[in-house]
Amino acid sequence: MRTDARRHHDPQIRGFASDNYAGAHPEILAAIALANGGHQIAYGEDDYTENLQQIVKGHFGPTAEAFPVFNGTGANVVSLQAMTDRWGAVICAESAHINVDEGGAPERVGGLKLLTVPTPDGKLTPELIDRQAYGWDDEHRAMPQVVSITQNTELGTVYTPDEIRAICEHSHERGMKVHLDGARIANAAASLDVPVRTFTSEAGVDVLSFGGTKNGALFGEAVVVLNPDAVRAMKHLRKLSMQLASKMRFVSVQLEALLAGDLWLRNARHANAMAQRLAEGVRAVDGVEILYPVQANAVFARLPHDVSERLQKRFRFYFWDEAAGDVRWMCSFDTTEDDVDAFVLALKEEIAK
Repeated sequence: MRTDARRHHDPQIRGFASDNYAGAHPEILAAIALANGGHQIAYGEDDYTENLQQIVKGHFGPTAEAFPVFNGTGANVVSLQAMTDRWGAVICAESAHINVDEGGAPERVGGLKLLTVPTPDGKLTPELIDRQAYGWDDEHRAMPQVVSITQNTELGTVYTPDEIRAICEHSHERGMKVHLDGARIANAAASLDVPVRTFTSEAGVDVLSFGGTKNGALFGEAVVVLNPDAVRAMKHLRKLSMQLASKMRFVSVQLEALLAGDLWLRNARHANAMAQRLAEGVRAVDGVEILYPVQANAVFARLPHDVSERLQKRFRFYFWDEAAGDVRWMCSFDTTEDDVDAFVLALKEEIAK
């Protein structure tokens, strides 16, 4: 029996739980429709994926090559596999997404050892890296081969180009490569107000995971190889890791829509601006403490646990550290000023109770 598609949700319901909660940007949906129709060669030999390569080179330099994948975890696992030997290890912040939020995929799928370092703000430094950067000739220890940083970090902080350059120089001097998890790389570029190459290829990053989903795409990310000498067998690893899209044109055209013009920056600047508005609003509320600098599209705060529980019934968001009362509020490309103001008002009402 034929069943017509129909809407199953209320599009007026808004939240601050994740930028993944937002839908796809209308320009992205239009691009997907544009790529539809007719036949294109499968598995990445299509015209859209070919054109994406030129766009990526324009942003990152002439040696850059993009390998579209389905999701961020896939991008990270494929990147790190391609950069390490079977006995290799990856140094990362303890709060890194690859360590906390990828279900063990780097270890179980990638076969990697993660060497984690506690950080006060989610950012690694050369000194913090050295806590794990040793034992290359010790057969009893996994060999540190890659340093993975996140831009912007899981705590909403942003590395400066100089900070990333220092990390890359330090890592390369010790024979290690540098991977950048850029699930929210557009928000970092918008925050720094510099070309994305300034803190990636020009700073010495070897490979990055470029995020699209959190910035308005329907689905799809890309591994962007900046230094071809840093990887091997990328195409084979992408397939082996179940990240090779047969109808790749629909991933590539979304990244093209973001990167060919300024959509990626427009979306990120708006999300960042809404986070600033949110931070300004809640900073004035007694009983609320903002935990980290608000440099991208995330606000981390501490407030009474019972207030958060009541507020969650009105707006969806997550605890970051429930025992401490820490929460995370995320803004997205479609967050409005009215959304933010309504949330701040609701927070004040719940605090007053």
